[in-house]
Amino acid sequence: MARVPSKHSRDQLQGFEGLLNNLQDWELSLKNKDKKVKSEALGKEKLGEGVKSANELSSVPQTNGRQVEKLNSSSSAAGQYGYLKNYDSINHLSSRFRTEDSFADANAEKELGNEFFKHKKFNEAIDCYSRSIVLSPTAVAYANRAMAYLKIKRFQEAEDDCTEALNLDDRYIKAYSRRSTARKELGKLRESTEDAEFALRLEPQNNEVKKQYAEVKALYEKEILKKVSGSTKKSVQRTQKSAKPEEEMKKSEATVQSVSSSSQRVTEIQGSKRTVSAKPSINIEASPMELDTKESDANPNSSLATAERNRKSDRQELKESVQELAARAASYAKAEAAKNIAPPNSAYQFEVSWRGLSGDRNLQVQLLKVTSPAALPQIFKNALSAPMLMDIARCIATFFMEDEDLAVRYLENLPKVPRFSMIIMCLSSSDKAELAKIWDEVFSRGTSKNSNILYALRLKYGLKQ
Repeated sequence: MARVPSKHSRDQLQGFEGLLNNLQDWELSLKNKDKKVKSEALGKEKLGEGVKSANELSSVPQTNGRQVEKLNSSSSAAGQYGYLKNYDSINHLSSRFRTEDSFADANAEKELGNEFFKHKKFNEAIDCYSRSIVLSPTAVAYANRAMAYLKIKRFQEAEDDCTEALNLDDRYIKAYSRRSTARKELGKLRESTEDAEFALRLEPQNNEVKKQYAEVKALYEKEILKKVSGSTKKSVQRTQKSAKPEEEMKKSEATVQSVSSSSQRVTEIQGSKRTVSAKPSINIEASPMELDTKESDANPNSSLATAERNRKSDRQELKESVQELAARAASYAKAEAAKNIAPPNSAYQFEVSWRGLSGDRNLQVQLLKVTSPAALPQIFKNALSAPMLMDIARCIATFFMEDEDLAVRYLENLPKVPRFSMIIMCLSSSDKAELAKIWDEVFSRGTSKNSNILYALRLKYGLKQ
């Protein structure tokens, strides 16, 4: 059921409408006055031309006529300029009132959408939030519409709206939380975990965010284990297939050796006791398995030791194959990450990408280089932390000698980030000592063309000269 606006709200809206109507009437009257002034100026111009022609016929010098014409035209232009100046200010005032009126309408639509949401009329709420966004787009309106989309299981639209909300306010916790939910339902568990983790960092005492982060992290870890176990199972199967032919060859060789040795002993026995034995000789070719069994019975320890060695060898080969598979997977992941590095648009995107490339300074250098130095203040806004500042300084030091000019531009733009001086003041003593060491050992060894810039920047980074 739609909420009926209060009497105070109706009176306020009527007051705004009346003021807007008065301004529009004033605007029309000014336009009419403008036409009148222009017609008067045109008449004065014609009068000036008549005076000029009269002066040409008279004995008065032409210079006086020109002076009169210039005086008339300059006075008319001055009056017209003053009128246009006043008209521009009035027009600006009118547009400001229109903007305020649009904002009031947008807020009313948002509140109406909230009422629909409370009564579980999610489609009607989405319509209200959409009208509010058209009138005046805000992070709250986008996030509220995303929540309504989640209720009707339109998860892709919910993710998109949360992203729009974060583009307007990159520290809006509800937008991170709701985008985490949408991405979990879309199967994007890694991105969902990152959103929940960032929301928890912004508000560590939020129990709902804690619970959400624990749940999505457990799902993500379960997915990773499933992938790893699947890869290991495939590797084991390949190893077993490659080991079977070798085992069969070893068994056949052992059988042949056992048969040959047994036949040799039987031949010797037959030669020495041919006259004594009246029984027929043993046909070796007809019963090789009996001989093999007897030989194995004669040496049980040897066969057990051989089987044990084979098992150890198989386990070692399996371990090496799994390690090799993991190394290949890691190298492949790094190569793909290097290809897919894109410039971040917010502090959240930068920090997530930066942490994802932790352990590989070369990839972090690539991420920093695809980020324009001039864009750093707009990206970080109020979200730059002391650990991130120190990590960026370490990263800049790695390529300072290779590309000094680019490194200096990064060092110049970091102090333009809001609250930079406060971050420098809050650095721990160990961080300050490390920053001073980096500056003395790396940044101070720059070329002469950047020496003055680096000297001035040293003070901004809180380091003594």
